[in-house]
Amino acid sequence: MRIVAALGGNALLERGQPVTHANQSANVRRAAVAIAPLCAAGHEVVITHGNGPQVGLLALQSAAGPPDAQQPLDVLNAESEGMLGYLIAQGLRNALPAGREVVSLLSQVIVERDDPAFVNPTKPIGPIYPEAEARRMSREYGWTIVSD
Repeated sequence: MRIVAALGGNALLERGQPVTHANQSANVRRAAVAIAPLCAAGHEVVITHGNGPQVGLLALQSAAGPPDAQQPLDVLNAESEGMLGYLIAQGLRNALPAGREVVSLLSQVIVERDDPAFVNPTKPIGPIYPEAEARRMSREYGWTIVSD
């Protein structure tokens, strides 16, 4: 049987938890240990994941650098997808018996430039800021800020 497991942002990084390699690795390890028995039972398991906190951190790091070195959001999204795919594959490989194959796949979704969802974003990325700081960052970086 094919089973799809979706790891939301809180499975990879608990709310308020710092975006560190150690925290993410520990959370991925817990998820992998929970998913491994499905694989061991012979099921084909596909894991998908959220990446809001991770891509938000990359956006902040990019914005802190020189303007000509800043990366667009789609590239930062791919970076975070690759990182999380690697961590999940590594965690699952470590939770499974030796010799089990695990593959990480990077995907791409193409949307229309005039998609109405861009006018009213509903999926926040990155940390939660106090209101005054959020307004300042919105002005300074041209970001769309939403309330959580």
